[in-house]
Amino acid sequence: MQAQIQVTVHEADRRIDVTADGKPFTSYIWPTSLEKPVLYPLIAPDGTTVTRGFPLEPRPGERVDHPHHAGLWFNYGNVNGFDFWNNSGAIPAAQKPKMGTVHQGRIVSTKSGKQGEIVTETTWTDGTGTDQLKERTTYIFRAEGNTRTIDRISTLTALRPVTFHDDKEGLLGIRVAHFLESPTEKGGTYNDAQGRPTKVDAGDTSGQTGIYRTSEGITGDKVWSTRGAWCELTGTSPEGKTETIAILDNPANPGFPTYWHARGYGLFAANPLGDHIFDPKAPEHNFTVPQGGTATFRYRILLTSGAPTPDQLNTAEASFAKVK
Repeated sequence: MQAQIQVTVHEADRRIDVTADGKPFTSYIWPTSLEKPVLYPLIAPDGTTVTRGFPLEPRPGERVDHPHHAGLWFNYGNVNGFDFWNNSGAIPAAQKPKMGTVHQGRIVSTKSGKQGEIVTETTWTDGTGTDQLKERTTYIFRAEGNTRTIDRISTLTALRPVTFHDDKEGLLGIRVAHFLESPTEKGGTYNDAQGRPTKVDAGDTSGQTGIYRTSEGITGDKVWSTRGAWCELTGTSPEGKTETIAILDNPANPGFPTYWHARGYGLFAANPLGDHIFDPKAPEHNFTVPQGGTATFRYRILLTSGAPTPDQLNTAEASFAKVK
């Protein structure tokens, strides 16, 4: 049975709460501690939280790397030379001019019912204070049976000629809970496009059960830098519950099918614009939008308490492909 979605605005608290039949689903938040709005947390139908708590609500035993990874977000690592992806309160003041921030503008509308909806406007502002892009995003929320669905449809309007330079740091990202990290994760040092290193400790892998799988049948750690129409991440919570996050790409998106920037330490991201950095044999993408031009990106996120089959995800992808 389809749940009733309630969308409640708390603008003074910089949040909009979303519930399904009265139970927490997610919130759209824009706290002053983050450099972009995010959906946080993401909660599966059985009440299991599938996103990491840090940096907003740290939990014992979690990794505390990459403070810019919070909930579900949308931005990019190289927009006209400015890094929107890696910006956080941890960036030294001397490097801030190289970064970018997605500023909350206004809540255009909200709607509750069998389908919940939030429409927002934001501005992508570079480190010099220059506005690069206007973003209008529609979030659509549904819940039925053991699956909750989020559609995130964003239209970017270029306020000046904009190039999304070929880069691995993008575009739609989720930082997942500890139990969805890979049991084979060995840690290491990861450099961003500007060469800034972030050390990820190997840590204690007990309780890490997450396995990636794509529409192309690729699984586990091999998923990173491959392409596919969808990718899922399935694991078992400390309470013994099977939980799955799936991201579906859309054939109308630039760069379809997307590359998967999916890391064992818990970053689950779809990046359709980093061709060369993921595949050295591919030409650089360098996606451009002329001044006044637009680009629209459509993604569907499925939160399932259980493990959907590839056939079920192929059916879901075929349905989402009809969204233009």
